[in-house]
Formats: sequence, structure tokens, C-alpha cells
Amino acid sequence: MTTTAGTDWQAWQESWDRQQELYLPDREERFRVMLDMVEAFTGPEPRVLDLACGTGSITSRLFARFPKAVSTGVDLDPALLAIAEGTFEGDRRVTFVTADLTDPDWPTRLPYDSYDAVLTATALHWLHSEPLAALYGQVAELLRDGGVFMNADHMIDETTPRINAAERAHRHAGMEQAKADGVVDWAAWWQLAAQDPVLAAPTARRFEIYGEHADGDFHSVDWHARVLREQGFAEARAVWCSPADSMVLAVK
Repeated sequence: MTTTAGTDWQAWQESWDRQQELYLPDREERFRVMLDMVEAFTGPEPRVLDLACGTGSITSRLFARFPKAVSTGVDLDPALLAIAEGTFEGDRRVTFVTADLTDPDWPTRLPYDSYDAVLTATALHWLHSEPLAALYGQVAELLRDGGVFMNADHMIDETTPRINAAERAHRHAGMEQAKADGVVDWAAWWQLAAQDPVLAAPTARRFEIYGEHADGDFHSVDWHARVLREQGFAEARAVWCSPADSMVLAVK
């Protein structure tokens, strides 16, 4: 991995993907279903808001499947945004915006007044319940009529403790084997970023903002679907699930 002024952004992008797949072995499957639903509701040229975009993982897959799509990536993490901006440098289809999703005025920073789809994955569990509900209301206002919102994340069903325990044990065993085979985990990945001459400063700022990890709330699919309907969506339900995660789709 290049750590000079000519940083290999694609290598950083790929290393982020590998690190995320350690925790989410079915990550690509959720992205595929997400884009299937984008196509079903918006067609092949959507205007997309990539919410809490990180390194632009969703936008990357969006453009690979829909070359005429347009994307706005929003995040607060300066290190992940640096990777996103480096990866997509010169691509006029995407705009990246630095914004705090708990700031009521964050939508005013967006380049468009409305979107066909708002997409997010493995990010909004960083928010507590009330800010997340408020965010869902803002997302509803940003979507055109008939537009869609999808959130893929860890959504816990507390009514199934034995299933949850078995799934967790199996997943953690797989993670330990992957780490033994050389896959870099979350903590080690950030240590590498902190050592990179280009990413060191934004990584330090990132930990000033978030600490080790934000202390948000996890909820069930039913909670997300109910709150989305309360916040202005006509319909909401799960359209994909794995043993640990789910993706909720809501229609404006």
C-alpha cells in the first residue's frame, strides 16, 4: 500500500472493503439487493444520496451498475472522506459533502433539493433513537414522491436469544479464523491509517470526533419500519436479511 504523496486510493478502498467483510461476509449481497431495488423503483439513471457514505462503497457499486447515475456522498469522518475523494477524483458524477447528520441543517449543504433514492449501510447504528428518528423524517423530505430509502444494518430481534447467541458464536469463530489468515480488523486498519503520511492527520481528527466507536442504539426491523412510517413514508419493510443483519426499504 502506497504511503507517499501519491497515495494509492484504490488500495485503501480495497483494504477498507476487506476489513468490513471480516464483520459482514455477506456485504456484497446486500449491495446487490439494494441496487436491484433502486433499479426497480427509479430505473438506470438515479440521483442517489449516499448517506454516511464512508469511503464511497455504495457509490462505487452504484456507478459500476448504473454508469449514468449521480451520487452525493455525505459523511463527517475526515479520513474516510479523504479516501472517497481520492478514489473518485475527477468523477463529475459524484459530490462529497462533510456534514454531521445530527445537525438539523445538514440537508442545506446538499447540491440537490430532492433525490430518487437515499442509501446507507452499516452506519446509522452510530445514532441514538431520537436523532435517528429525526433523520428518517429529514430523509423523507429529501425524497421525491415514489422515491426509496434503504438502510442495511445490524437489526437485532431480542425475542430470539438462542438464535442470536448461536449466530454470534459462529460469526466470531469465522472472524477469528480470517484474522489468523491475515485479514486486518477494525482496530488494526485504523492503526495503519494513522501511520500513513496522507491519512494521519484526518485519522487523528476522526478519533477526536468519534472516539473509538460511537455509542448508538440497535433496533429490530419492526422498530425501523414503524418509525419510518411515522416519519412520513407510505410503506416500509425488510427486503433482505442475513442471520445477523437486515435491510429495510421505505417508499415515499
